[in-house]
Amino acid sequence: MSLLSPTKSEPNPSSGPASAPAPGSGTAGAAPAPAPASATPASPVPRLLSALREDLGVVVARDPSVRSKKEAVLHPALTALWAHRIAHRLHGRGLRIPARLLARWARRVTAVEIHPGAVLGRRVFIDHGAGVVIGETAVVGDDVTMYHQVTLGAVGWWSDNERPEGDRRHPVVGSGVVLGANATVLGPVTVGDRAVIGAQALVNKDVPRGARVLAPTAVIKEPGRRPELMEDVFTVIASAGSW
Repeated sequence: MSLLSPTKSEPNPSSGPASAPAPGSGTAGAAPAPAPASATPASPVPRLLSALREDLGVVVARDPSVRSKKEAVLHPALTALWAHRIAHRLHGRGLRIPARLLARWARRVTAVEIHPGAVLGRRVFIDHGAGVVIGETAVVGDDVTMYHQVTLGAVGWWSDNERPEGDRRHPVVGSGVVLGANATVLGPVTVGDRAVIGAQALVNKDVPRGARVLAPTAVIKEPGRRPELMEDVFTVIASAGSW
């Protein structure tokens, strides 16, 4: 089980803005370099009851359709999170088969598949839950929100089988990240803190902290308009995940 930092990194106000380029350096007016991809590690595994209480509270806080903790208990993704909290502890103690059985039960009941080896931080919220997949070596930071059909997956056995034993195959998602419906993040990439991965977006490269990754939206054609030859095919099909 990974030993992960209990603190969340915040911007350092004393650091100030980056210094301006020296006159005559040839870089004046150039666009600033994007912030590096950095992710605050998930908190260490908290006490079980404390984690379950936080999971319950975050459903009430982030789901407008839920108005009480009693109602939140019926939230399908909460069942998946609670089952994972227990399965992860079993997995960490070498009880892999019981952990797998519990994860399989949760998948059958909630349509959320979280491998027992995945590390989930505190106050993770999965809205709706249906179709969410989180792989074995994925790490999800604190205060992450993800919607239905999100995948934190690997790139495929044909590549992963060549990796050295113990290498990460799945994403690290920083704290405060939002993953929109049907967002797909593949491979050992890093999504920086407070980034937003929009609905339908496919990510296979590192995402800087605070960045926005947005898939092309659907093309709206007015009634009666005839299709034009050789339209922007990539714009039309990208939202379907076809490339």
